[in-house]
Amino acid sequence: MSMQDPISDMLTRVRNAQMAGKKFVDMPGSKLKAAVAQVLEDEGYISGHRVESAEGKPRLSIELKYYNGKPVIAEIERFSKPSLRRYAGKDKMPNVRGGLGVAIVSTSKGVMTDRAAKAQGVGGEVLCTVF
Repeated sequence: MSMQDPISDMLTRVRNAQMAGKKFVDMPGSKLKAAVAQVLEDEGYISGHRVESAEGKPRLSIELKYYNGKPVIAEIERFSKPSLRRYAGKDKMPNVRGGLGVAIVSTSKGVMTDRAAKAQGVGGEVLCTVF
């Protein structure tokens, strides 16, 4: 059975692993997932990530981050879906929890946060929101 929405699957695996208190979570890898993981790492939501290729199939491993025994990621949700793509211009980026959270945007210049997209003057598809 093929996976319909790999980004949603990635976010669900991260959520479930944090609820179970896991240190690492593994999943099938792709360039887009690795770019989203890089943004999460740069923003301090995860400790690290790495992409490994075994038998030609890439695997993404994410090291989750906890603070005082609680997950750093309190909320991570898919914003744009395959059935309903949601795009935002540089002036219409979503405001996540009054600016405390981050929206991850896929732009023509790569995957970045909403703040970075505004600074570079580009818009794109809003993939997910993190708080």
